[in-house]
Amino acid sequence: MRQFPLEMHHVAPGRVVEWRLRSASAEAGGTDDPASRKASFNQDKHFTVAEESRAADDPVASWVAVTFEVTGPLDEDALAQSLLSFVRRHEVLRCAFRRLAGELACEPFDPAGLALDPLDVGTFETAELLNGFLVERFRQSIDTLSWPLFIMGAVIREDSATVYLTFDHIVCDGMSMPIVAREVMTTYEGLCRGEDVELPPAPSYLDFADEQRRRYLSIDASDERLDYWKAFMGPAGEFFPRFPLNLGVEPDRMYPIVNEASLLLDAGEAEVFEKTCLTVGGKPFMGVLASVAVCLREAGGPGGYRGLMPVSERGRDTWTNSVGWFVNTMPIEFDASPGRDFAQVMASVRAGFTEMIGHVDVPFVRAWELLAPKEFAARSWPHPVNFFSYIDMRKCPGAERHEEWRPTTHVWSARANGACSWFQRDTDGLHMNSLYVDTPAARRTMGDFQEVLRRTLQEIVRSGGFRRPIALTPPRRPVGTPLDVAAYVRRR
Repeated sequence: MRQFPLEMHHVAPGRVVEWRLRSASAEAGGTDDPASRKASFNQDKHFTVAEESRAADDPVASWVAVTFEVTGPLDEDALAQSLLSFVRRHEVLRCAFRRLAGELACEPFDPAGLALDPLDVGTFETAELLNGFLVERFRQSIDTLSWPLFIMGAVIREDSATVYLTFDHIVCDGMSMPIVAREVMTTYEGLCRGEDVELPPAPSYLDFADEQRRRYLSIDASDERLDYWKAFMGPAGEFFPRFPLNLGVEPDRMYPIVNEASLLLDAGEAEVFEKTCLTVGGKPFMGVLASVAVCLREAGGPGGYRGLMPVSERGRDTWTNSVGWFVNTMPIEFDASPGRDFAQVMASVRAGFTEMIGHVDVPFVRAWELLAPKEFAARSWPHPVNFFSYIDMRKCPGAERHEEWRPTTHVWSARANGACSWFQRDTDGLHMNSLYVDTPAARRTMGDFQEVLRRTLQEIVRSGGFRRPIALTPPRRPVGTPLDVAAYVRRR
């Protein structure tokens, strides 16, 4: 399982059917829970930005999607039942969000009152026409301020089908996507066999949000739990660490995005890379982060790495199978100055990560609100921010079936003012997906950075470290193409 742009996804043509979620309470303008519950800090900020953007006639949009494959003729009724069961199981998916007395309320609908209405969208004769439809469908249909907050459908062929679900970020995170694929497919396969499937417990994200708000809503800027953030901000008081390379952006301006993905290491190289990292006492994600830091430094950035890193809040057991936005974002810093070898930089990464994890309890949005109130009032981050994310998809729920289901994750945002990169490890290797501003400078910067990073990682695989200089402007290999992805999707 990996993450790449929807535009790169080769989905074979076929007949498209969607299932629209319906609730009698929603149609009547009410909910089944008059007491309601409070949204999480992540949800509240996301919804606020959507409200303010709509009021300014400057709408923003983003979504997270998952697609996966069904082998053999599709049983449409069984899939519809599986999708409805999935929505009923996860309370956050059947919530309406409303602003009440200044706070954002989550008002869940009764699961028994939900139903799905099938809609035959039409038949698409070519993959190009189908891809164009899906891209526009996802972009036009997800609205943070309107319920429901996701769409569900399938591309049906005689001997196979591709199922898709697309969500507004307010109800899920990237790590929810493997859960979606496993749960829908496990239930579907059980229904096709005529068997009842018992799924593992999945506590409600609304319970998580309630607990989080009770713990952190009352803290103020003097709370000692914010000391790590304050130390990171330093004398300059800068909450958001800057992306250190030139992206050619102007202050207070948002840009259309480039969304691209490529392979950094193949499966064999990724195995060697992991062993090399373990040899020097680190983990693969630390090795990738160390390599990113060195490449940024060699391209003109500082020797001290400073960035933001998303951290899962699911815990080891409690929320493992729950859908929701279980992500905290934390600052990390470490030394990657010239002259330090791979083992030394890795030791710095390990120390920086250990320190970060020791202070991970305070929610990012709450720290932002208390320590950078001026920036918090804005609708976007104030400048390009250094951001790093890594996920080993082989450890996700349902990974043992990924070869059969071939799930893929796709993210999209309408506009941005910087760059974000996600790294994923799967059975095919190490991959990179980046969203960044569509400017000439950013295209040059990110293209060169991606290629230098690839060469740096390959050098570590070959020699065990940063043995020799990596040219900053090498001949570029092409980034991922639709054919690359098609080979992944259609194999077997």
